[in-house]
Amino acid sequence: MNRGGADPIPEEAVQSLGGESFNIMAKTSPGEFVNQVRAEGRKVVWPSREETVRTAIFVGIMMVILSLFFLGIDSAFGAVMRWLLSLA
Repeated sequence: MNRGGADPIPEEAVQSLGGESFNIMAKTSPGEFVNQVRAEGRKVVWPSREETVRTAIFVGIMMVILSLFFLGIDSAFGAVMRWLLSLA
């Protein structure tokens, strides 16, 4: 019975391994690794300055709105707790 959520390894695959140790990933030299990193870096679509500024402003506004919201919630719960403790 499979309880882990992942498909089990087929029996044929287990038998074909023959108990030998194997390495799935090929070894890469440090120079080739740096070349691969540079190639992937060239594929990145970087945001424009305008997009970056617009996103930063949006994040700042959302931060202020959420901080005020959580300040209000915290103050309300604090007032309720003070009232409940004053009853005791």
